[in-house]
Amino acid sequence: MMERGNQSLVNEFILSGFSIPPQLRVVLFPVFLVIYLITLFANSLIIAIVQTNPRLHSAMYFFLCNLSFLDLCFLTTEIPICLKGFLLEKNTITYSGCVTQMYLGLALGVTECLLLAVMALDRYYAICNPLNYQRVMSKAACIKICIATWTSGFLISVIHVSFTITVPFCGHNKINHVVCEVLAVLRLACIDIRLIEAVISGVGVVVLLVPLSLIIFTYIHIISTILRMPTASGRHKAFSTCGSHLMVVTLFYGTTIDMYMSPRSMISMESEKVISVFYGLVTPALNPLIYTLRNKEVKEAVKKICSRNGD
Repeated sequence: MMERGNQSLVNEFILSGFSIPPQLRVVLFPVFLVIYLITLFANSLIIAIVQTNPRLHSAMYFFLCNLSFLDLCFLTTEIPICLKGFLLEKNTITYSGCVTQMYLGLALGVTECLLLAVMALDRYYAICNPLNYQRVMSKAACIKICIATWTSGFLISVIHVSFTITVPFCGHNKINHVVCEVLAVLRLACIDIRLIEAVISGVGVVVLLVPLSLIIFTYIHIISTILRMPTASGRHKAFSTCGSHLMVVTLFYGTTIDMYMSPRSMISMESEKVISVFYGLVTPALNPLIYTLRNKEVKEAVKKICSRNGD
């Protein structure tokens, strides 16, 4: 610790991790490591497939590519810290490392909220307004939308982190979590943080509910349009292109809302840690699986790569 006046400043944090026996940690480490490596590979594969296959050079796959890249960044930001916690009895992280990880994790999470809403809009124009689709979702427009989405995510997260780094910790440095999560870090503060928690929760509600409301609104129109289609094959194709996105939205928003909008009194710290790992590892692992299994064009591209390598 460093001293300034009568108040000690924290220069490192200790992450408590899961409250599990050491024997179980040894078992869980290779399991999490394998899932982590497979997820890195799967998301990298989707990016490579989209980039190298001209048939997939459309707005939908451009956004899918962004989602996979975002998941890669998120995995790299949070999961190595979790894995380190399984190996070490005392999992420490520097103050600057904690702030960086906390900021990047938040920024990428907010960006995913916005990106999933953008992907819903893409499906809306493709199904409900196909005549204007190429004009609205041109390559230049998609690039601008993605730049705006990523920039917004990284700017909004400044609010959360700036509140966190300004509170005094008075020497308290043991975070009861698997990663540097904002609310878990704030619990170490030696001042009343109720107002700060209210502001952070308010911003979180807006960041979560505004994109989710947009997604729900667009899908009401999308489903209404699909049901009016004259042919069963047309309806099946439209539902198929939307099904993958809806499953990803359900996974992401389900875990995120549970983690950030559930009353603190209704969720234990251990449950919060499990949800955090599910949100940070399982959801990015399932995203490429969902899109690969449910998307005919992606499956065909994967089969071509596999057959080419087999030859």
